[in-house]
Amino acid sequence: MRRTGSSGGKLLCFFVNIILNLHWLIPSAILLVLHFWLGLPMWIFWLSMGIWLLAIAAMTFIISWAAGTGSEPEEKRENKNPYSAGKNPYSEKNSG
Repeated sequence: MRRTGSSGGKLLCFFVNIILNLHWLIPSAILLVLHFWLGLPMWIFWLSMGIWLLAIAAMTFIISWAAGTGSEPEEKRENKNPYSAGKNPYSEKNSG
């Protein structure tokens, strides 16, 4: 499949991945509620948030790496179209 020449978009994909994986945030939300209700330490909440963000970042970068490994440069082929500008005797390229 032909690919575009752009190489960016990892940060945008990371943010889209965060939005699509918001259900992974449920354990962190539960730990935050337990912090205010039972007095659990706050660092447990931040640890779960960090693990969530690191997991999403790892998935994003692994998928973007895997997408780039299968891309081979497209080889140049001969233009066999008889109506193209290079072969048309009436085109501006050949009028000289």
